[in-house]
Amino acid sequence: MQSSRLDWDDVRVALAVARHGTLAGAARALGVNHATVMRRVGRIEAAAGLALFDRTARGYALAPGRRRVLAAMEDMERASEGLIRALANARAPMAGTVHVTSTDTLCLTVLPGVAAEIAGAAEGVKIDIKAENRHADLARLDADVAVRPAASLPEGLVGTRAARMGFAVYASPEAPAHWLGLSGALSRARPAAWLAEAIPPAQIAASADSFLVLREMAAAGQGRAILPAILGEADPRLRRLDGAMPPLATEIWVATHRDLAGVPRIRLVRDMIAESLGRRAAQLLGPAAANAP
Repeated sequence: MQSSRLDWDDVRVALAVARHGTLAGAARALGVNHATVMRRVGRIEAAAGLALFDRTARGYALAPGRRRVLAAMEDMERASEGLIRALANARAPMAGTVHVTSTDTLCLTVLPGVAAEIAGAAEGVKIDIKAENRHADLARLDADVAVRPAASLPEGLVGTRAARMGFAVYASPEAPAHWLGLSGALSRARPAAWLAEAIPPAQIAASADSFLVLREMAAAGQGRAILPAILGEADPRLRRLDGAMPPLATEIWVATHRDLAGVPRIRLVRDMIAESLGRRAAQLLGPAAANAP
């Protein structure tokens, strides 16, 4: 086999098949059709002169003895991502768009105001805000800056602990005593861990994967919801149930990939977001979590 016969796009597709286990799953992840995935898998196997996958009734499984091949393809992927980041850094001017990702809670309550501050202070810098509760993959340049409540940063990211997000229990005055659960990406949050330990499943009446949705469910009288203080305190339809849960808070990080940390406009936006969150620290923490560990 000649290394020049390997196409990076074929390697990328083979990695997706290995990770998802089916052609259809890889196609959805890559945004291409089933036939394209099948064709590229066939091409890389032909170029390699060996089968990378065993075809089974359940899908595609990595063939025996191919773990080192998979590891080498992952190394190739990391090298490609590093090259893309290095090129972005090298040609980055001060002006341009900075893509910021955060939770729907922070995108609703804090980031619009921060974006307005940046627009007034940094001529030529535009902010694109992406609201999602899953963590964007900064290694793949899904975003330039992430604003995330988390205990710590994943490997490869650098950032600042800008504030703390406090939580409390809220309900409408007429709400029953049962609880609303946290599902999807929220199931990994600190409030979900407390809920799983302290509240029997039989007392969970419904659940949602968004604090904004949980707020509306609580306001509709469906039960008690653990909400960020910045959502619950400002809602006149809800009352805080002090003592229903121990004080609970988590760090809010403003982070970027270490390879992009020196890009002038990204560094500027990251620093301005961190400063703005710091000024809102008391509002983000809330009264119930003031003594949270």
